[in-house]
Amino acid sequence: MLSISNLSYFIGGRPLYENANLHIKPKDKIGLVGQNGTGKSTLLKIINGDFQPSSGEVQKAKDCTIGFLNQDLLSYQSDDSILNVALAAFKETLELQDEIDEILKKMETDYSDEIINRLAFLQERFEANEGYTIKAKAEEVLEGIGFKSADLNKPLRTFSGGWRMRVMLAKLLLEKPSLLMLDEPTNHLDLPSIEWVENYMKNYEGAVIVVSHDQTFLDNCISSTVEVASNSLTLYSGNYSFYKEEKVERMEIQQNAYENQQQMIKQTEKFIERFRAKATKSNQVQSRIKALDRLDRVHEVVSDEVSVNFKFKFTKQSGRDVITLDNISKAYGDNVILKNTTARIERGDKIALIGANGKGKSTLLRIIDGSEKNIPGRSEGYNVVKSFFAQHQLEALTLDNEIIQEMAQAGSAKSEMELRGVLGCFLFTNEEVFKKIKVLSGGEKSRVALAKTLISESNFLLLDEPTNHLDFQSVNILIQALQQYEGTFVTVSHDRHFIRGVANKIWYIENHEIKEYLGTYAEYEAWREKQAPVIEVQAVQKAEKKEQPKAKAPVNNPEAQQAKKDLRKLEEELERVEKEVEKLEEKKLGLERKMADPELYSREVEAQEIQENYQGLQANLKASNEQWEVLVDKISSLQEVLS
Repeated sequence: MLSISNLSYFIGGRPLYENANLHIKPKDKIGLVGQNGTGKSTLLKIINGDFQPSSGEVQKAKDCTIGFLNQDLLSYQSDDSILNVALAAFKETLELQDEIDEILKKMETDYSDEIINRLAFLQERFEANEGYTIKAKAEEVLEGIGFKSADLNKPLRTFSGGWRMRVMLAKLLLEKPSLLMLDEPTNHLDLPSIEWVENYMKNYEGAVIVVSHDQTFLDNCISSTVEVASNSLTLYSGNYSFYKEEKVERMEIQQNAYENQQQMIKQTEKFIERFRAKATKSNQVQSRIKALDRLDRVHEVVSDEVSVNFKFKFTKQSGRDVITLDNISKAYGDNVILKNTTARIERGDKIALIGANGKGKSTLLRIIDGSEKNIPGRSEGYNVVKSFFAQHQLEALTLDNEIIQEMAQAGSAKSEMELRGVLGCFLFTNEEVFKKIKVLSGGEKSRVALAKTLISESNFLLLDEPTNHLDFQSVNILIQALQQYEGTFVTVSHDRHFIRGVANKIWYIENHEIKEYLGTYAEYEAWREKQAPVIEVQAVQKAEKKEQPKAKAPVNNPEAQQAKKDLRKLEEELERVEKEVEKLEEKKLGLERKMADPELYSREVEAQEIQENYQGLQANLKASNEQWEVLVDKISSLQEVLS
């Protein structure tokens, strides 16, 4: 369908591509990956014809149509409604509708056979194009990517850039080009919309090339991966997870080949050096020199995987309760965000706040922070030191500062060497730390702002979309940093790979209330899948109940009274076990500190006693945790009976 042959492209004398090749077949689903600056977006523009290659060619079949979603479309504006903008995808069908309308007007005075035949022909074409369903299709796609029914007739120009981008995505999906090219399509989508696009892409009839830093989105959408690196295109016949595994294997093979070749080169050079002056060996020496000149050199593997080790330092540790929200409410006029909802953040919680845009996630984050004023019911715990990261922090960076200066102003009193160490973890090495903030890209500014947040010695972090503008490598660095962070944090994110890596609790807003899932995001997804059929059954049951008169609740039901008593006892027991677990964990930590002291092992009797105590403590802790799990299950069962 489309072929790229011996493609070379230079920017200011620097090669972005040299003799690169790629063949795209119908129905291929390709993920284009690589570090920032390697030329992924440039390749899409070359394919689209926006840029001309320095050499080589891009050939496409005559019937190949291309649809290209790129960040330039953010600036597109129109007075048309978003529904009409999306309907422009059906250009031919709309033109048929206009001509049919004109003919029907003519037929008020003209009943000639010519007019009637023309109308019949147009109506047949209109029906063949499924003209009667185009409005429903456009509405389905627009609502799938997050628009409400009430929004569809609003003018495009009244929406922000991110929402306008969604409209352009809807239009492209409705056009169904032979080759659909998407440059960071998830940047402006919330989680439900991302999942909707994933399902749409799986069943898309044409070919797709997508550039994205959302690893889960790539895993769910693509069937092959093309890596842009070293000025070339390398194909991996699997999704992003397959690519990562396969790349490790290929790198091992390449490294082994490199080391073997280096050994051979050393031996050859030794032979040349030893016998260069010996006349009887001159032919052999010359032969080996020519062989080295002709040798196709294997490059040493340079891994782009970064392992980081952050040393977080708190001047204060927070109390057990960090933030308590007790029957809080928040509304903007008639728009109710939260209503009489309660939640608690405890020390050590790693909470991911997820859900669709417009549900109030950012508002809730501001309430937790305390920057949303006049919220009765919010209380802050003992010794809580907060730090808030949001995208507006990028504008708060001092443009004329060097990176190292900006970091020094974060208030952590770290030395320049310590700051350089942190910046190295965030991919700013050597002289790069002296770059001015004003010359940095959006992704680089995000890394600086995140680094400042992480070294602020705060024991409670609030992170609003921290992975925006970050590439794969930077996201993985942030995951590693937060995994090593011993404080508490709440993050709003639509990046499922990131959430899976850092969260131990999931929050979402439903019916104006904060709902909590105690577990990781992977466990939450599995639970949600099980809930889906239950929710459908409950919806049917609700509808049936509406048609029946409501039965009166039994008064003084002895079983219900007993269940309430049992529930109170279980909750008291759970609180006792929680305190016991907390004490055991503190003792365990104390023993671990002693065991970490090398001098202990010179006192054999004491060391043995401590190790025996530690093993006993671990057994008690395991038993208490198991008891806690049993109590939680019993409480959940009773709560279901009473609800």
